[in-house]
Amino acid sequence: MSLPSVLLHDHLDGGLRPATILELAETHDYRGLPTTDETGLAEWFDQSESGSLENYLRAFEHTIALMQTPEAIERVAYEAAVDLVADGVVYAEIRFCPPMHTKQGMTRAAVIEAVVSGMSLGSKESGLQWGLIIDSLRHIHDSMDLARLAVASRHLGVVGFDLAGPEAGHPPEEHVAACRLVRESGLRLTIHAGESAGENGVAYVASSVDKCGAERIGHGVELINDCLIHDGEIVDLGPVAERVRNRRIPLEMCPTSSLATGSLQPEQHPVGPLYRAGFNITLNTDNRLMSATSMSDEFDFVQKYHRFGIDDLALTTRRSLDAAFCPWDLKVELWETKIAPDYRAAGAGVEALWR
Repeated sequence: MSLPSVLLHDHLDGGLRPATILELAETHDYRGLPTTDETGLAEWFDQSESGSLENYLRAFEHTIALMQTPEAIERVAYEAAVDLVADGVVYAEIRFCPPMHTKQGMTRAAVIEAVVSGMSLGSKESGLQWGLIIDSLRHIHDSMDLARLAVASRHLGVVGFDLAGPEAGHPPEEHVAACRLVRESGLRLTIHAGESAGENGVAYVASSVDKCGAERIGHGVELINDCLIHDGEIVDLGPVAERVRNRRIPLEMCPTSSLATGSLQPEQHPVGPLYRAGFNITLNTDNRLMSATSMSDEFDFVQKYHRFGIDDLALTTRRSLDAAFCPWDLKVELWETKIAPDYRAAGAGVEALWR
């Protein structure tokens, strides 16, 4: 289903086209790919059976290795913009970690400029509205430098800052100074939390919100562990889950990705129970290559396995737009000219005006 969508959680180095990977490998004489067959390569990058976040992340070794020049990064960003619009996305926030692309001499600032160039070209061709989120890897302690870089790059289209990377054993409060700098500067903050922290998942969500000041939570699937479940539905909330729900903190849910990193079956994903219990759920792709997914696929997933109807998709899209780190006037324009008309035409009972 290709209805208009708003994408808040998508990693640039996790969304390359397989054909582009092969062409970049040939251009840069990269010999590390597991296969040079395009179909086989797409199948290899599909990490549905990875079983853990750590295993899932290993596939990024190849995409990052090929994104070490301005030309390569610009191309990947351009194609991301074009591909997203082809799938119905009208606004996207694309995130990436600049230091990961400096192995051949690019500066961190140059990496951002290359992404901006590609996104601008793709936007000019496709009409995509976009913002950038700078990732700091939580197991590498350079978050203050990256926070300063993100703040200094706002004029280029950077709208937010994020903590990403392996979660277990890396509590978000280790980076509270960087998060404080970001918030005090007026830049927006989202943090991966409760994705794959095991018994610490709920505590990491609490820390992200209470100590670091996160406005949104990336994934947050482990928040279900602070809920009481009966017959598949949430009947009571623990203190952290209750606080997240009552404060309407958006959860950037990426269902297909979470099936791989958490070894879940489709029916086990908590997106449905959390949504029906009143949590502020948004739907996202995370890594379109590694999860072999798209926004249309994520919409189809919640329809097939979690009883979402057209009104539910419209509501989650509105919530995504409301949670986006873009200006208010852009939200009004996107809702009233691109999103609401299509959902109303599809039978959804949505307001035509953004209020």
